[in-house]
Amino acid sequence: MSEPSPGGTAPLIGITACQEPARWGMWVREAALLPVSYVRSVERAGGVPVLLPPAASLRGVGALAGRLDGIVLAGGADVDPELYGAERHAETDPPQPQRDRFELALARAVVDADVPFLAICRGMQVLNVARGGTLVQHLPEAVGHERHAPEPGKMGSHPVRISPSSMIGKVLGEAADVPTLHHQAVGRLGKGLAAVAWADDQVVEAAELQGHRFGLAVQWHPEEGTDGRLFEALVAAARG
Repeated sequence: MSEPSPGGTAPLIGITACQEPARWGMWVREAALLPVSYVRSVERAGGVPVLLPPAASLRGVGALAGRLDGIVLAGGADVDPELYGAERHAETDPPQPQRDRFELALARAVVDADVPFLAICRGMQVLNVARGGTLVQHLPEAVGHERHAPEPGKMGSHPVRISPSSMIGKVLGEAADVPTLHHQAVGRLGKGLAAVAWADDQVVEAAELQGHRFGLAVQWHPEEGTDGRLFEALVAAARG
């Protein structure tokens, strides 16, 4: 656990990052990247953000999960469909095997250690695959519209209906308008996961891991909106 700060306990919140070519100054190098909106959301909620790049080795993943007070499984590229026994769709992103391998191992370690977590977009999909579930690889074909990702590279929004008895419902209420940008979603839910929020087309927009002290997953992007209550709830659980 993190050491108390002068203002109280400041939990260490790990946030998964991607590994991509990036340019800064004179350099063009492989870099560990994370939208700063995740960092700011954790900071505003009272946590200390810790960047978690996709390590080449899985040694120490269990120890890492045990040393952090909470985890955010962040958004990003599509999970390799081979990992849930499916053939690749033409619209599915090229595989990122190192990131997939690291984040699946981390998700399993976090579940085993009962560490509070918030899984966002890709993070929700990683969690579902880690629990033996499947994914819908291209939503427009399944639901007949593109409202979940209305413009490439630009956040949209849509309403979701939330189970009032769920942890997310107790934080957000029975309905919310949420920032959205995704073309995939969970298909068959993995072991122990329960759907707790839905779009108007019945796409599962949130799930919770039953029996976990704080295990929430949302398909939308709370870090891109103005409502910080899910991050506040994560930090509160991590502090406890």
